[in-house]
Amino acid sequence: MRHNEPSKYAGKIVRIREDAAHPQVDGFGGSEFLVEDWWDRVSGGSWMFANGNPAALVYALRSSFQAYPVPIDDEVLYGKIGMLSHLVHVSEIQEENHGN
Repeated sequence: MRHNEPSKYAGKIVRIREDAAHPQVDGFGGSEFLVEDWWDRVSGGSWMFANGNPAALVYALRSSFQAYPVPIDDEVLYGKIGMLSHLVHVSEIQEENHGN
């Protein structure tokens, strides 16, 4: 499914669930995540077919070993934690930071 409208989180800072893990980022869970928009709106397609894209590859790996089920769909956001780009499923969003 391709999103025609921006995510309600686009341009906002949200908090990633405390129990989210990332093999390369200590403290990933609980991090503030600056959302650009849906991955498919940013990239033009599904993360599942983003062959060779580092953020999509890490997301595929990371989502497969979470302590909770991460749906395999395109409800995936693109954004940054600090200077690094990440993909995060909407189910991994803990809360919106209403300060922004």
